[in-house]
Amino acid sequence: MKILCYLIFSFATILQLNGQTLPLGAPVLENYFRNSQLLSKFDSSFSFNYRPLNIGQTGIKISNENFDPSTYFSSSISFLNEKGIFKVLPMELRFNFDSHHPESRNNGAMIRSRGAQTLISAGIYAELGPLSVQLKPEFVFAENRNYDGFAESHYDIIWAKRYLWWNHLDEPERYGNNNYTKILPGQSSIRLNKWGLSLGISTENIWWGPGIRNSIMMSNNAQGFEHITFNTTRPIQTKIGNFEWQIVTGKLESSGFTPPDTSRTFAGTKMYRPKNDDWRYYQGFSFTYSPKWIKGLSIGATRWVQAYSEFIKETNDYFPAFSSMFRKDDDSFTNEIQRDQAAAIFFRWLWLDGKAEIYMEFGRNDASFNFRDLILNADHSRATTLGFLKLFDTRKKNQYIQVNWEWTQMEQTAGRLLRNAAAWYLHSRVRHGYTHNGEVIGASIGPGSNSHYLSVAWIKDQKRIGGAIERIAHDNDWFHQAFEDSKDWRRYWVDYNVHGFIDWNFDNFLLSANVIYSRSLNYQWELDWDPSLPYYVAGTDVGNLHLEFKIAYPLNFN
Repeated sequence: MKILCYLIFSFATILQLNGQTLPLGAPVLENYFRNSQLLSKFDSSFSFNYRPLNIGQTGIKISNENFDPSTYFSSSISFLNEKGIFKVLPMELRFNFDSHHPESRNNGAMIRSRGAQTLISAGIYAELGPLSVQLKPEFVFAENRNYDGFAESHYDIIWAKRYLWWNHLDEPERYGNNNYTKILPGQSSIRLNKWGLSLGISTENIWWGPGIRNSIMMSNNAQGFEHITFNTTRPIQTKIGNFEWQIVTGKLESSGFTPPDTSRTFAGTKMYRPKNDDWRYYQGFSFTYSPKWIKGLSIGATRWVQAYSEFIKETNDYFPAFSSMFRKDDDSFTNEIQRDQAAAIFFRWLWLDGKAEIYMEFGRNDASFNFRDLILNADHSRATTLGFLKLFDTRKKNQYIQVNWEWTQMEQTAGRLLRNAAAWYLHSRVRHGYTHNGEVIGASIGPGSNSHYLSVAWIKDQKRIGGAIERIAHDNDWFHQAFEDSKDWRRYWVDYNVHGFIDWNFDNFLLSANVIYSRSLNYQWELDWDPSLPYYVAGTDVGNLHLEFKIAYPLNFN
């Protein structure tokens, strides 16, 4: 608290600001604002390609007729003759439960864990002139129960091939053998804000791109990481249209946990290869342009690069996301393969007359040799998300039917048979992969996976009740590689999920709840086969019940 007070009084100024961040995953409101935009009640110039949302004078302005700030943000206290403001941030409680195996996604600091898991968060926010300080730490507790992971029944050769993945990705099945407890900085930041721009340091979760279920390049699937950010807090208006962007330089760290059964050997060689204990230097940028002449359209591009910090120090390349943009001026092949990198383009198009939007993200994790190579083999190393969101009128005023469909394909195309680009988020030299604290920070379905999601809901203002069906094919890239010799095409691991969800506001309480029943066919690619039975038999099929609750309550002074 002494440090906070020192910072506030050191940056005294006469400029009055009043803004706040809506953290990723906050109950009710993010979905409400996106729907409000389709209903022309929320600033349509904002692309929704960058989150968390910055609300208020420093960010996106919202009419009090459409949103009462007291339902989430507390009242403020002014100081220094009303030159500064101080707020207590809302108390948030998040609870997850998985009955058979971990299935939770896009839950920030929460981990993959069977059993009960809780995240509690609260904090304070202060502004003085252009300076804003947000301290919102998070406490995480997970039962972290044991569960059936990669099957012991798999042959040693299949275990060896699985270790080819685990040795190039930091994604432990389990975070140790005991309960998991952590206190983290959470959604905290110190920033200088002016003219719709923000420069600061932060540990907040970030989402890039228009996707709702999956983001290929950056999501809140893992806990937030330490980073320096320079970003827009609202669209920057020009004569040719609006611009938004974010540039991030940060530190990615390992989970500290290993894959299962690290003592295993195959052909006299130990399968497990310890990873470098160095942290990873991360830099990425995302840029969006909304042309003046096409209402509702936003188009953009993203690029990120990561490498171990020792390599960055050796090469003095502290701006890798802006060097070798088209890979023509790489210093050498040796240097180039030490860096993990990917790029994407995306768009989102609002059709306000139809209360609808369509969106797409298309990424590649391996560069083309030249333009000819690009047009001849355009789907090489690609990943894609495509989706739409539509509100249908009902006979009752201010009540609508919401339909959302999203398809994400991370699996390599058939071109891998001639030119294997390896799975997304894995890397031969940066062997922790594109992860932080043991979880992918891109699409939550993970490397080599595909998903289809369709939801239908009734909505009225901040209230929403609905359901969804979802199909997820797990890591087909590994499956095809592991079983290509045996040609055993029976083992695809596919989940069929049925969702039921509700968003509701009770006075000052905001509640979001989601119940998912998953039926996993050939769980962990396991097939118990008896030669006396017909060749095509059912594999190991299991069910899992996932419960998720989020509650937020503003802590006011009155």
